[in-house]
Amino acid sequence: MGRKIKKLKKIRIHREGTNTLLYGGICLGVVAAILWFCFDTKIPFWAFLAVFGTVYGITANFYRCPIRFFPQEDTDKIVVAPADGRIVVIEEVEENTYFHDKRLMISIFMSLWNVHANWFPVDGKVKLVHHQNGNYHKAWLPKASEENEHADIMITTPDGVDVLCRQIAGAVARRIVTYAKEGEDCYIDEHLGFIKLGSRVDVYLPLGTEVCVKMGQATTGDQTVIAKMK
Repeated sequence: MGRKIKKLKKIRIHREGTNTLLYGGICLGVVAAILWFCFDTKIPFWAFLAVFGTVYGITANFYRCPIRFFPQEDTDKIVVAPADGRIVVIEEVEENTYFHDKRLMISIFMSLWNVHANWFPVDGKVKLVHHQNGNYHKAWLPKASEENEHADIMITTPDGVDVLCRQIAGAVARRIVTYAKEGEDCYIDEHLGFIKLGSRVDVYLPLGTEVCVKMGQATTGDQTVIAKMK
């Protein structure tokens, strides 16, 4: 049975940023007022508001959360990008934590300016969720995939294929939020989690999977098809 395509697309603020933006906005306004009223300055008050408003706008941009729906009915064997960003790795690697064999790894690096919500890359059932403490190397480095703090989400597709999605903390990103729960059904279009500030997401797929992206290509979470499984 094909999935029903929804057309709604709009931008909202992610729930992870609600308190940050609320209290941050209040603090910035108070600081601007204190600087204006307590110090002898010829700088107009609107200039303070403009500076602090820019800082607030950058923060709000980071927490933006587009409501997206994959534009195709048939998602069988489709693997979509779990995040906005840029492809930094496409290679066969030895995965010795869960599979103990070679897998195709596709990695997406998220800069400070990207949307930082993460989506499920495939339909299926969540088989495993595991958080691993670690280091905070720069997210685009190869060793970041195994040595950095990360969260692993194993998804079993309707065809019985296990797909591993790994949220990785970076040198700046220090908080990984994972919404996936073991035993729950999951679908493309649903949020898998959120990573604060610049970071990375890896997807491990079976060998022989058709790669649909290239190195350096920009991706849009829940929209860009990164691979098709055999």
